[in-house]
Amino acid sequence: MDIDTFLREKRNIQQRYFMAPEQATSDLIIPAVEQSLQSAGITKEEVDLLIVCTDTPDYLSPSTASVVQHKMGLVNAGTFDLNSACAGFVSGLDVASKYIMADERYRNIVVVGAYGMSKYLDWDVYQIASLFADGAGAVVVRATEKQEDPGIMASKLFTLGEFYDYMGVYGGGTAKPITQESIGRKEHLLNFAKKIPLETNSVHWPRLIKLLLDRSDRKLEDVKQFFLTQINIGTIEATMDSLGVDRAKSYNIMDRYGYTGSACIPMAIADAANHHKLNKGDLIMLVGSGGGVAMASMALEWAYDT
Repeated sequence: MDIDTFLREKRNIQQRYFMAPEQATSDLIIPAVEQSLQSAGITKEEVDLLIVCTDTPDYLSPSTASVVQHKMGLVNAGTFDLNSACAGFVSGLDVASKYIMADERYRNIVVVGAYGMSKYLDWDVYQIASLFADGAGAVVVRATEKQEDPGIMASKLFTLGEFYDYMGVYGGGTAKPITQESIGRKEHLLNFAKKIPLETNSVHWPRLIKLLLDRSDRKLEDVKQFFLTQINIGTIEATMDSLGVDRAKSYNIMDRYGYTGSACIPMAIADAANHHKLNKGDLIMLVGSGGGVAMASMALEWAYDT
């Protein structure tokens, strides 16, 4: 089977997009944040906190969030990056909700999932390089006006740390500083060093979803849409089959955008909202999963009609 047929039939990927050579991850984030502010009806000055969830930052240090804050003029926003690989966006949502619950002075928090993995790919390894793409998605998180209003209902983070050295970008940190030798070994590029058991996601995603339903006192049939990490259509289908849920309830965009890591879930949510697929009060499930192996899951009720 040729690679094009494999991507279309086995991974549901038909097209994807990459940033321009002169662009960085922050350049992808800015239009996503602008759209989120417009949808929320707030100004740049009203943003209290910016959380950028990415494992492909502009720099190892300082944070990409600082770069975005300056480029956009978010003058009142505190900032930080959150790196939980492809589970980053859902983890960031969880952190944002805790900020809002703990301190009423945080009124508008922008959470971004961003991915610029094209700059970290070894294009000679087509089995890996052919899956990945670049993108960004952003949301504004705010407190509900009334306790009974729609919002975040439950969340759960979960990690299988024994797989930390199976997949990642390992060069550039203190464990493996960049040297001429490390560059020759391509340690600064994405590496699938070992194979994570294929069933890992399809076992733990249904378990996390059921856990959140129990915590929310809701049932599977109450869920309107599932937004799952978009790297493997087979894993998504196996998860839906395991739950006994119609596969059509999983909202997928990898056919049009490829795999965009921590950006895939907010991009899918934005696409669903733009196509009027979400209504106020809809129960949706988010499950992000990535290197580490880190997973983040959340049950929430959508806050407005689209």
